[in-house]
Amino acid sequence: MIREEKLNEYRERATALVQEMTLEEKVFQLRHYAPAIERLGIPAYNYWNEALHGVARAGVATVFPQAIGMAASFDEDMIGEVAETVSTEGRGKYNAQFKYGDHDIYKGLTFWAPNINIFRDPRWGRGHETYGEDPYLTSRLGVAFVKGIQGDDDKYLKAAACAKHFAVHSGPESLRHSFDARCSEQDLRETYLPAFKALVTEAGVEAVMGAYNRTNGEPCCASKRLLIDILRKEWGFKGHVTSDCWAIKDINENHCVTSTPEESVALAVNNGCDLNCGDIFQYLIKAVDEGLTSVDVIDEALIRVLTTRMKLGLFDAPEGNPYASIDYSQVDTPEARALNLKVAKECIVLLKNENNLLPIDAKSIKTIGVIGPNADSRKALVGNYEGTSSEYITVLEGIRREAEEAGVRVFYSEGCHLYKEKMSGLSKKNDRLAEVKAVCEQSDIVVLCMGLDATLEGEEGDTGNEYGSGDKPNLKFPGYQQLIMDTAAECGKPVVLVVLSGSALALDSAASSIPAILQGWYPGAQGGKAIAEILFGKACPGGKLPLTFYSENNSLPGFTDYSMKNRTYRYMVEDPLYPFGYGLSYTTFDRSIREVRKNGAAVSGTVEFAEGDELEIELEIKNTGKYEGGVTVQAYVEYGFEDAPVRQLKGLKKLYLAPGESKKTTVKLDSAAFSLYDRAGELKLNKGSYKVYLGDSQPDELSRRLTGQKCDSVSVEVK
Repeated sequence: MIREEKLNEYRERATALVQEMTLEEKVFQLRHYAPAIERLGIPAYNYWNEALHGVARAGVATVFPQAIGMAASFDEDMIGEVAETVSTEGRGKYNAQFKYGDHDIYKGLTFWAPNINIFRDPRWGRGHETYGEDPYLTSRLGVAFVKGIQGDDDKYLKAAACAKHFAVHSGPESLRHSFDARCSEQDLRETYLPAFKALVTEAGVEAVMGAYNRTNGEPCCASKRLLIDILRKEWGFKGHVTSDCWAIKDINENHCVTSTPEESVALAVNNGCDLNCGDIFQYLIKAVDEGLTSVDVIDEALIRVLTTRMKLGLFDAPEGNPYASIDYSQVDTPEARALNLKVAKECIVLLKNENNLLPIDAKSIKTIGVIGPNADSRKALVGNYEGTSSEYITVLEGIRREAEEAGVRVFYSEGCHLYKEKMSGLSKKNDRLAEVKAVCEQSDIVVLCMGLDATLEGEEGDTGNEYGSGDKPNLKFPGYQQLIMDTAAECGKPVVLVVLSGSALALDSAASSIPAILQGWYPGAQGGKAIAEILFGKACPGGKLPLTFYSENNSLPGFTDYSMKNRTYRYMVEDPLYPFGYGLSYTTFDRSIREVRKNGAAVSGTVEFAEGDELEIELEIKNTGKYEGGVTVQAYVEYGFEDAPVRQLKGLKKLYLAPGESKKTTVKLDSAAFSLYDRAGELKLNKGSYKVYLGDSQPDELSRRLTGQKCDSVSVEVK
């Protein structure tokens, strides 16, 4: 964290620079593509850069699994390690690009990541950019990511992270430019704001991006409530706020809150939006002339923006800045590729493994069939906001490497198009069905690779987005995928389904007819190798679902309804198909509570708890199986109050154990873990009985049936 005296120095220097500028120069410095001011020694700079799961859109970089996949690891330390690698590559690329005079878009050190919106509805196309549906998990992973991006030097930021999109933003994509996301104060505080608050108050995130939509009537990029009252006054945010791209023109053109561009830019800058992604801020000059805003307000916005560049060391000589010496040799290193493979393996979730079909025993088979539109797809590896990898390994390529090493022949069919009715233009519909049957007939075991890619789910207009501006129309597998799965399931051979997608799909049919299912997400450039190693037992699956997988029988609330009622595991009244926090393993673990402590003193029985107390629960975990693997200690608090979540994740520990190895770990819970927001949005510790459940999954009955394990528990009484 940068020392306070350095922060004051940077602000003073930024203030002095601003005082030397004309109004026109100031205004043009507040657009994302800031021109050089040679007389003041200010180089050109473009603030727009992306690093959601690797440095994006600027050439070669390590392409890690998409964010939703990394969330499935439930591993804060690993997310931090990924972010450190991303920022190292970002610095290496920036230093090389700056050296050769390249100041273009996607070349700066202000990374507009992470996306910490809550994935409240499985139809939302951008959900795969997030860390899932849970505010606590999103907070913990987001904090780790920001700290890894920004570094730990006391003088300079390694790079600047940005928490987006503030706030209450999760679709529909087609309505985002005019939509008013209305939610209760209780849902705002309990669900939509906690991750943003954590990134500001714990991680010191440098930037916050406003959302396109309105929230409770106010455009998010010009919301006094969000940007001034909550972000700056309540949370003490010191960095800068940027608009989403071209969002400010929506204020008058689509939200119709203002009538002119001058009114829109004045409303935004007056209410705390400092930087404009787009070019509408040029109207600030006229807005000053019309008395809609003032030079002092513009000065303050620019001081904040330039202070970020000061923190990055962009106005200093490289000597003394430990990050200025990072060069291009530290991009796409063997170590980064090895980390990428490790992360991809930790992201994969084993949903079903009937009769221990997996891992595949290569010695017992002679042939393996690989079928599906995502089997040999690079697009299905990477998701969106991606960089360019120097090497991609698809699922087919990964399986082929493992199979050929064991002398097993691989048969392959695309099976069907990802979403179209046929593969060849002049063919009849479903023109690969006969080939699918032939491959199944020749194979001892069949691996299906189905799902989506970013051309079907993603940001509005980002990569074509075949359906509703990037949102899914429903949870079904598109095109002929379901028919191909059904055909394979009926072939009489063992079948494994690998799903590559960034969101939950309807797996009811597969769950009833296919013996083994892996959720692979968008597993990154090394994803095919990771999945193959899981399939053949060279690695043990340990991922957990960061979102609920709904059943086809569940009744989803309306997409535009931002109430949390009957949404996500925290408020659902029906059983889903697969619950949040669920995932199987090839190995087994024993778990026991060793000691419960309140404020450092051991206690037994029901724990009496009060405001300011801290509860520590020490557990011992032992790997009792045959595989090295990860175990996720999940601590849930169950409340039992009206208007409260059913339960909430409030503690998290990820351990990796060799066969026979034991480790102790401690989960700590303070009074905030037991506190709830009331209808007025006030956080209160309510009198009553609570349960703390600790296990490798949720404590619900469905999770118990699926895993065959019960959670341990501790009773807590608040007097």
